[in-house]
Amino acid sequence: MPKVMSSTGTSSHRRGRRAGPTLSEINVIPLVDVMLVLLIIFMVAAPMLQKGIEVNLPVSARAQSVPESQLYLDIPLSFRKDRRVYLDKQPVPLVTLADRLRQRTTASGGPQVFIRSDGDLRVQDLISVFDELKAADVQTAGIVTSDLPKR
Repeated sequence: MPKVMSSTGTSSHRRGRRAGPTLSEINVIPLVDVMLVLLIIFMVAAPMLQKGIEVNLPVSARAQSVPESQLYLDIPLSFRKDRRVYLDKQPVPLVTLADRLRQRTTASGGPQVFIRSDGDLRVQDLISVFDELKAADVQTAGIVTSDLPKR
């Protein structure tokens, strides 16, 4: 801290004066504090922004990871009532699913579809979705499951 010289009784025009160099450095500690608080806020908020369709996946003892560049078909439990599936997070009625899949058909014989269905759906609901996949000439379709919980 800079020193302040006290005035003596000899001269009245000399009051307290700063002695030593002036501080010309920028204090970065408040900037770092603000940046760390913003980093924590974004780390907490980022997982909340990635919201998808709520599907309770069935479990399997030999579940494998699925590549991210594939076409996903989500079948929620509400499928029983509204007959609506989600093709890459876009709601699609079951009756137009085959047309939508044909639009995405490539020269390699059709898209590869991964089905994420709710574990509480009936088998007949899944069969009706598979019928639409066959109508769209989908050659490869897989069911996505989650791992068994560790015991």
